[in-house]
Amino acid sequence: MKRILFVASECVPFVKTGGLADVVGSLPKAFDPEEYDIRVMLPNYFAIKEEYRCNTECIYYFQLDDRKYVGINRLIKDGITYYFIDNMQYFDGLVPYYDLFKDLERFAFFSKACLSALPLIGFRPDIIHCHDWQASLVPVFLNTQFQGNPFYRGIRTIMTIHNLRFQGTWNVGHIRHITNLPEECFQPGRLVSPFQNTSIRKDDWNCSMLRGGIVYSDYVTTVSYTYAQEIQTTNYGEGLDDILRFRKDRLWGIINGIDYTEWNPQTDRNLAKNYTVRGIKGGKRANKVALQKELGLAENPDVMTIGLVSRLTDQKGLDLVDKIMDRLCQMDINMIILGTGARNYEDMFRYYQNKYPAKVSANIRYSDALAHRIYGGCDALLVPSAFEPCGLTQLIALRYGTVPIVHETGGLKDTVKPYNQYEQTGTGFSFYGYSDWELMDRINHAYWVYNETPDQWMKLCQRGMKEDWSWKSSSQIYKQLYDRL
Repeated sequence: MKRILFVASECVPFVKTGGLADVVGSLPKAFDPEEYDIRVMLPNYFAIKEEYRCNTECIYYFQLDDRKYVGINRLIKDGITYYFIDNMQYFDGLVPYYDLFKDLERFAFFSKACLSALPLIGFRPDIIHCHDWQASLVPVFLNTQFQGNPFYRGIRTIMTIHNLRFQGTWNVGHIRHITNLPEECFQPGRLVSPFQNTSIRKDDWNCSMLRGGIVYSDYVTTVSYTYAQEIQTTNYGEGLDDILRFRKDRLWGIINGIDYTEWNPQTDRNLAKNYTVRGIKGGKRANKVALQKELGLAENPDVMTIGLVSRLTDQKGLDLVDKIMDRLCQMDINMIILGTGARNYEDMFRYYQNKYPAKVSANIRYSDALAHRIYGGCDALLVPSAFEPCGLTQLIALRYGTVPIVHETGGLKDTVKPYNQYEQTGTGFSFYGYSDWELMDRINHAYWVYNETPDQWMKLCQRGMKEDWSWKSSSQIYKQLYDRL
């Protein structure tokens, strides 16, 4: 039996702000429980749904460092054991994240508490699989402060980067203060870049927690093959391309999957009508009309309906969308937006909804149920991200027979095959150069295919539905990596 511990800041169904939660929630279930004992460790946020918080059991508590309380709560769900690190000072909030300055201390505490809890719960993992910067100090603590204890010797670590832009970066002085890590960790090339300005005080050097995780872990993975290549370049490396190039022999790109039980148009209770590959035409039309009615749009199953389900940030290519919205709304389409984020983009979509109320529906909120209905009722999904480590929305769209229109970057490039009308291949539409006219060109092409060759559009939808983007294949690659370690 191989023992794996996932350490992460969020996980479905307990708490979610993005795709990280989906991965941490679904990947452990893809392994054979007879061969792998995979457990998950999370912060015990007050924001966790009450139905789960009330059912956790406190199995141990202790004090860490300068008498900080650590509680360990446990919940077993769907065959997976979840541990929740409890401390009201750090996690008693209505949201999982605050500002970065506070979050640095919270997740430094969380990383150290996770390691400290292991002997007390009687679980010694062979591998600790850490996700994003919030868990990136686990390999650092493990290979420094905890190496004096024989219990921890020989535990291997994997650092998975879900989005390199978020690194947990502050100055050396502050991170030294909140972690109490040995001075060796703050030498150039470890938690700090080797290219430091030596004319300023060392305490003022930039220090990245994620860099530490990359340096001290045994292997580094990211969530698509293309993104693994991109982040070794200056354009995409976010200041860490030097260490990623140095560790390229230990850097794996493994595409994400989605939970095919959760995302299944044949059984999805959120849909007005369930459907399969064979019944996609009638199913999509029925769901489109129901969605139009729900959102106050003109009810017409023949109008091409484009969805956008996303965090509303610069990364997601919304600057391009802003430039073409007026042109889009001159076409015979509906545009449905769901998400929250930067105020300027929230207001942008509200503006276009007010300007084109019969065509645009701006839902500036989080709603999992509405997301399901958008995937089921829309004809196409817009994902024009400037960069995208993997992306899950395009995978879900393919599962529901909704055609993705994407920028060729990261996981979008790896998962969406460009439509070729002559060979009758492909699963979506993609553009290479990051510009509004290229995006508009691809939307125009999709619009033409949808209206002028509806039979070919249906075949395009069916090809997407027939592809398998579950965790079946990706979990086998993770299995190879676990076995190697």
